[in-house]
Amino acid sequence: MAGRFDPQPTRTTVRGGEVVVPGQAHAEPMRSAARAGGRTRRWVPPWPLDLGLVLGPLRRGPADPTFRTTPDGSVWRASLTPVGPGTLRVSVRGGAVLGEAWGAGAEWLLEQLPALLGASDDPGAFEPRHRLVALSRHRRPGLRLTRTGLVLESLIPSVLEQKVTTDEAYRAWRSLVRTYGTPAPGPVDGRMFVMPAPRVWSLIPSWEWHRAGVDDKRASTILRAVRAARRMEEAVGAEAEPARRRLELVPGVGPWTSAETVQRSHGAADAVTVGDLHLPGIVGYALAGNRDADDAAMLELLEPYAGQRHRAARLILLSGRTPPRRRPKMPRGDIGRL
Repeated sequence: MAGRFDPQPTRTTVRGGEVVVPGQAHAEPMRSAARAGGRTRRWVPPWPLDLGLVLGPLRRGPADPTFRTTPDGSVWRASLTPVGPGTLRVSVRGGAVLGEAWGAGAEWLLEQLPALLGASDDPGAFEPRHRLVALSRHRRPGLRLTRTGLVLESLIPSVLEQKVTTDEAYRAWRSLVRTYGTPAPGPVDGRMFVMPAPRVWSLIPSWEWHRAGVDDKRASTILRAVRAARRMEEAVGAEAEPARRRLELVPGVGPWTSAETVQRSHGAADAVTVGDLHLPGIVGYALAGNRDADDAAMLELLEPYAGQRHRAARLILLSGRTPPRRRPKMPRGDIGRL
């Protein structure tokens, strides 16, 4: 009975959580990528790897056409890499990671595999300052921050998530990728797609944005970003803060969106999200019992974690300590029905 009064997942709490990956003990046999015309890479991480925790922030809703988990314990991703579309399947067997990839971007995806799974991250630099945070880290030893090396892949869905509910944002991403993306290469069914190329995004008619539930402001921000696609992707070669400044040169991309982007593209451990509807209250309640905390109060509470504030926020979200709901949900809208 207690669970029925728990707050429903929000965009923030969903991202702080993890994707459920079926247990490897029940893994089903899979044919190898080599036999299916793909490429493979075996890699052994020197730490306990939790695929659901590491890759979970990359999923944009349970029906994300670019992301899937399968009953054999694998995670599948379809990406538009700098050399073309590609599909990556990641599985863990006996502590070893098997990466299998297909398409023009297969080699690129396999080269980036360790970074994607957190090899560029340094959780040892994090020191808990609160008991709740220490317990959360102890319970989640497999938490590492992913680094995709792809900017637009995270920037575009983050723009779609501005000022709307989770369901609206996920529906827009799903609709646009399925309509204008390309089928994912490799042995996948027709439900996985690679997101559209920058030029394709720029050619989407205004009425299709409207039909997907995307208002003019968010659509215009995406159009401005894809017109500078090369410069946006070049930001992955910079440190997180200079990359954020470059992204924020695009009108419509502010601190919230740039933080959400570099958390994934750069694995930025300090890129705490400000301007979020729920995160300040969650952090304030977890660390100080203040459910009405604003961004300033949240940043003050996270100051002891300077350099690691995003990691601290994720651990707080993963702790499950959130304030009980006492106000109505954000109203849902669908401009596509107007």
